Amino acid sequence: MASNLISKGNLDPPLLLWNRSAEKAKAFAEGKSVTLASSLEEAVAKADIIFSCISNDAAVESVYETALKIPDGVKGKIFAECSTIHPDTTRGLEKATKAAGGLFVAAPVFGAPAMANAGMLVFVLAGSKAGIESIKPYLDGVMGRMSIDLSDDPDVGKALTLKVIGNTVILGMVESLSEGHVLSEKTGLGTENFEKFITAMFGQSPYLPYSKRLTGGDYVRDKPLFGADLAAKDARHALSLAKSSGTTMPIVEIAAQHLKEVEEELGPKGDIASIYGVVRKKAGLPFIEKK
Repeated sequence: MASNLISKGNLDPPLLLWNRSAEKAKAFAEGKSVTLASSLEEAVAKADIIFSCISNDAAVESVYETALKIPDGVKGKIFAECSTIHPDTTRGLEKATKAAGGLFVAAPVFGAPAMANAGMLVFVLAGSKAGIESIKPYLDGVMGRMSIDLSDDPDVGKALTLKVIGNTVILGMVESLSEGHVLSEKTGLGTENFEKFITAMFGQSPYLPYSKRLTGGDYVRDKPLFGADLAAKDARHALSLAKSSGTTMPIVEIAAQHLKEVEEELGPKGDIASIYGVVRKKAGLPFIEKK
């Protein structure tokens, strides 16, 4: 996202960057037209628009608690929050940002790292209409390919409700692909024939890239593309929403259990696609397929 803001955002002055890990920020900034902020307070004080994308609810709340208390104030600044967090967390952030005099935009994104790199993310927008208009020049055609605008609904949490529910579709896709490939192997049909079906029916969708990750052995990697811990967090949010709404999500419940087993097996290297290894193991196959 930051790379596309730098290369396509027509920024003047350059992008001001802060990361909770100073080493990561320094490594990213090398050779780029970007200014590193020495602290979160400096970044917010010098910026008019603050985009944030952080791993979990507690981390987001911690960042906002600091950001909204900077000495120079945040009056009139736009906070565009792109993390995947619980809708109630987002509602709390909006309330706190408004109280501090800022404008809040919920802007969670759909898209794997490859889509982020290509500027093909899908943004879901809710909150301040003035804030949304101000950030739009940096969304479609810069960081993303399209936006879903929910700003007509006064409930800013709806953007995160859509994001959380949308992520359960991805989780369910990985679960069904994993089960289908394992059953194809166990019945003697063969995973290659199951993948021919995926190609014919779903070749223009995320099903095929995920299927190829499974059959190509890319479901276990040193650096996860979508960490199992983050996928598990999203599943917990979805199950929380389901419980509070009086419904159930059986597929998500199964996938959440599998993600727990992924984390037990692989620790921080666990990826959402590693569900395949868990399903394989339950079927009497090795977690990691020998090629």
